[in-house]
Amino acid sequence: MGYIGYFRTVIKIIIVMNTPVKNYSLNLANTDTYLFSVIFVAGNILLPQLTHLIPQGGLIWLPIYFFTLVAAYRYGIHVGLLTAVLSPLANHLLFGMPPAAALPIIMTKSVLLAVAASIAAKRFGMTSFWGILLTVLAYQLIGTSIEWAVGKDFTMAVQDFRIGIPGIILQWIGGYFVLRALVKI
Repeated sequence: MGYIGYFRTVIKIIIVMNTPVKNYSLNLANTDTYLFSVIFVAGNILLPQLTHLIPQGGLIWLPIYFFTLVAAYRYGIHVGLLTAVLSPLANHLLFGMPPAAALPIIMTKSVLLAVAASIAAKRFGMTSFWGILLTVLAYQLIGTSIEWAVGKDFTMAVQDFRIGIPGIILQWIGGYFVLRALVKI
């Protein structure tokens, strides 16, 4: 394939990745808000359990954030915030993970993710490959800054960037494809 063929392929990928996909903003009076929240919290319970089968799987894959991203980007701030708050609490109460000491920062990052995802979805008006990347980077950078300021431990604060890169990539690319797949539902 020559340069022109390569260029055409890249253009096709960009067009497919930026095809509009409708996102919703469900309000608290809508029963679907609570139904979707329960479904996404269940996903945020199951995915960490699967990744914890791998040594340091939770630290590498950052699974507790995945369905929060999908919930907030697709269904808005209310579904996102309910998922962001209830997921870490449910996991802690059911399995002791995350540990109590880590709950405040994980919940902070989860809430930041829900806010960033709902803002990006509203701003881009579609499921955007680059919008999801910006969402993930925004919550990670702001969350890392808060974790560093509160914990005073730079090494711990940048842990997601030191060993969690696979999870960040999973959130970005996997989140994009899950959001695209939700169109068919």
